[in-house]
Amino acid sequence: MNEPGNPLAPRTDRLLRPGTGILPEGARTFLCEPYAAARADRDEQRAEADFEREE
Repeated sequence: MNEPGNPLAPRTDRLLRPGTGILPEGARTFLCEPYAAARADRDEQRAEADFEREE
């Protein structure tokens, strides 16, 4: 499951390791959605800061 270049792959693997019956796609979604949302928020904050700095 460890995908090269995917920063969440080690965490996804850890989530699957206990054998709780979670599907790999479910584990990926569980980790990727909050990560993507946080990244989008950070990008938005950076864009706002860049805009304010340019004014």
